[in-house]
Amino acid sequence: MDYRIFPPDELIETTVKLPLSKSMANRVLTIAALAGAPTPEALTEICDDTRAMGRALTAPDAKLIDVGAAGTAMRFLTAVMAASAGREVTIDGSERMRCRPIGPLVDALRSCGALIDYVEQEGFPPLHITGQRLKGGDVTVDAGVSSQFVSALLMAGPMMTEGLTLTLKGTPVSEPYIAMTLAMMRRAGADAAVIAPGVIRVEPGGYPRPELTVEADWSAAAFWMEIQSLSSGFITLDRLSADSVQGDSAAARIFADLGVMTDFEGEEGLTELTASPDLSPRLLLDMTDTPDLVLPVAVTCCLLRVPFRFTGLRTLRIKETDRIEALCREMLKLGVELTVEGDDVMWWEGRCHPISELPEFDTYDDHRMAMALAPVALFLPGIVVRNAEVTSKSYPDFWAHLEQAGFRLTDGNEPYDPAAEEGME
Repeated sequence: MDYRIFPPDELIETTVKLPLSKSMANRVLTIAALAGAPTPEALTEICDDTRAMGRALTAPDAKLIDVGAAGTAMRFLTAVMAASAGREVTIDGSERMRCRPIGPLVDALRSCGALIDYVEQEGFPPLHITGQRLKGGDVTVDAGVSSQFVSALLMAGPMMTEGLTLTLKGTPVSEPYIAMTLAMMRRAGADAAVIAPGVIRVEPGGYPRPELTVEADWSAAAFWMEIQSLSSGFITLDRLSADSVQGDSAAARIFADLGVMTDFEGEEGLTELTASPDLSPRLLLDMTDTPDLVLPVAVTCCLLRVPFRFTGLRTLRIKETDRIEALCREMLKLGVELTVEGDDVMWWEGRCHPISELPEFDTYDDHRMAMALAPVALFLPGIVVRNAEVTSKSYPDFWAHLEQAGFRLTDGNEPYDPAAEEGME
C-alpha cells in the first residue's frame, strides 16, 4: 500500500503504546529454544521478525525455514539449529537476505563443531544445517560485520560441552547489542563475562532461568522523538525504560540536541517528550553503536537545516537495504544533497536545491526507511510513502499510531490536487 500523508490540523498531543523490543524478544526466544523451554508465544506476535522466529521454533519437524527479510532470525536460528542435536534443516530467506553475508558466523560455528553447508553461494544464505551437540572452546569471530554474529555465538555458548571463549576480531560494531545479549544471558542464569578486552568467556551449564521480560522498543521510540523534534508537540510514550539494556536508548541524548526533552518521571510513570529551545548548530556523531538511529536523526537534521557529520556507518550497507544509498536518493527528493565518504562517513553542510514536485518516497522494503520518512509530512503535507506495509517488520501499529496522533492517511495512488486540499479554487 502507498500512503499520502497529511499532518495533524492541531498541535500533536498523544500517548503512544510502543511495541516491545524485537531485539530483546528475539533473544528471549533464542534462549528459550536453546534451554528447551516452551516458546513464549506472546513474543512471536510482536512483529514480522519475531513471527519468523516463532514459525521456526514451533515447527520442530520442518525441513525448510524461510525467514523472509528477518536478518536477526537468520543469524540466531543458524546458531540454534546448529546446536539442536538431531535437527536437519535448510534456512532460507528473501532475495535481499541471500545477499547479506553470514560467512563469519558460519566459520565460527564450524570451529565449534557445527555441520553447516552453503546451498548456493559461499558465504551467504541459504544454509543446510545438521544439528548436533557443539563442542565450543576457543573461537575467533569477525565482529566488524554484524554484532548479531557475536550474539548468536554467545547465546549458544552455555549449551556447548566446553563452553566458549570468544575472541572478537576487528572493531566490534553495535557493541551495546552485545552488552544486551550478555545481560540477558546472565538474567537467564548463564555464566558469561568479558574477561579481557575483546575476549568473552561463557561457561557450560545452560540456562537455569530462561523466563525473561522484554522492554518497549527504543528504536521505535526514536521515530516519535523525530516527530516531536519536528512538531514541538506533546508526546507521551508508554512502557519505555530509562534504565534500559538497549543501546538505542541513546536516542534521548541525541535528540536532546535536536530540541527534544525526555522526562522519564511523567504522570503515571510514563515518558513525556516536550519541546526544548536548545537546538545544536551542528551534530558530530559516531553512530557505530547506534546504526538504527541514523535514519531518524539524519532526516530530522535535514528538515531542521542542522548540518551534521556521522561516522561509524559501515553496517548500514548490509541492512534491509543499503541505507546509505537509499537515504541519499530519498533526500534528493527534498532537494537535500548529502555527501558520502566510503562506507563509513556521511555529512551535510546545508547544500540544497529547489524541488518542483511533491516527493513520493520509496522505502526499499526497509521498515526504518518508511518510518523515518513519514514525518516529512509535517513540513510537506501530501508526501507519499510507498509500500508502507514494510513497517510490520518491527512496528505493525506505526500507521495506526500516526492516525491516533492526528495524521491523516489517504491512498497514495489516488489523484491529488494540493489546491483543492487547501480549499482553494
